[in-house]
Amino acid sequence: MVVKKVELYDYRNYANLSVDFCGGINILCGDNAQGKTNLLEAIYFCSVGRSPRTPRDKELIKKGSERGKIKLTQEDRGGENTVEILLDVRENKRVAINGMPISRMGELMGAFAAVYFSPDEMRIIKDAPGDRRRFMDIALCRMSKSYFYLLGRYNKILSQRNRLLKSGKVTDDVLDVWDSQLVSAGAKIAKTRRGYVERLSKFASEAHEYLSDGKEKLYLEYEGFAGSEQEAAESFASELMRNRERDKMLCFTSVGIQKDDIAVKIGETDVRAYGSQGQQRTAALSLKLSEMELHGEQSGEYPVLLLDDVLSELDPYRQRKLIERSRKYQTVISCTHLPAEISSALGDYALYTVKSGQVSKELF
Repeated sequence: MVVKKVELYDYRNYANLSVDFCGGINILCGDNAQGKTNLLEAIYFCSVGRSPRTPRDKELIKKGSERGKIKLTQEDRGGENTVEILLDVRENKRVAINGMPISRMGELMGAFAAVYFSPDEMRIIKDAPGDRRRFMDIALCRMSKSYFYLLGRYNKILSQRNRLLKSGKVTDDVLDVWDSQLVSAGAKIAKTRRGYVERLSKFASEAHEYLSDGKEKLYLEYEGFAGSEQEAAESFASELMRNRERDKMLCFTSVGIQKDDIAVKIGETDVRAYGSQGQQRTAALSLKLSEMELHGEQSGEYPVLLLDDVLSELDPYRQRKLIERSRKYQTVISCTHLPAEISSALGDYALYTVKSGQVSKELF
């Protein structure tokens, strides 16, 4: 899977842009605040239907404009396809695949896959469990539309149960009905997440060993309801019943898969709380590389790898190792300058200068 062309109209600081990409490594080079991250953001937006930087789509429209547009052309084993996203200050975004409007965002999942990494992505290691759940869910939604809809169903049931608890008028009979639905959806999600983390751990361990030159061993562990789907359902139902009176007092659901987490460890060290900055950074990058590999194993095609200002955060050794690894994917990298130490590791690549919302290809 490769991005062939990206066209932007009144998006962020771009008034009108059309840029072609090569199938290997593409480097966007320029000073800060010129539009490098905006271009990577637009590519990722076409993968998951949301920005990695803001939940408010209207912020993506160029200041002073009423509408904005992204058009991405990609090629995979099935041929050439387009994803178009129309943004409007007064309306919700509209998405079309190959010119055909879609009615539900789930239809976008799997149309185009990209993995995004920036220094801010360290939060998937060091911040709250919600960031690690989001990482897990985005990857699973992209690989499975059924998971996307199942997760949406669970969140809707959870919201309705919480609304009932807040009303103060809920009865046990009514809660029994909602709990049964919540358990059914939650157990399926827990089973899927556990399987994903188990498979991801193998690739994350290999990636981390590669980046650390074999000096550290990373492994992941799913923290949630254990066992088969039936066992997870039984555990979930028991926890809901045990915490029912507490939930009534708190006016929200205190247990469930909305509390799940991923343990990230190097040896006996929990990297989430006790890892050094360097360990957390390398662990986060290992997770992203493992996401690439697992998606490739399942679908037969690698996603596009987007690396936003990552090189400046790594020492020369890890810069080189990352570049060498990135050569197996189509990769788009942003940086303020190209480190001399990695030039020999690049192989064939395309270099682009980004300045004031304009992108020009320098060389191959």
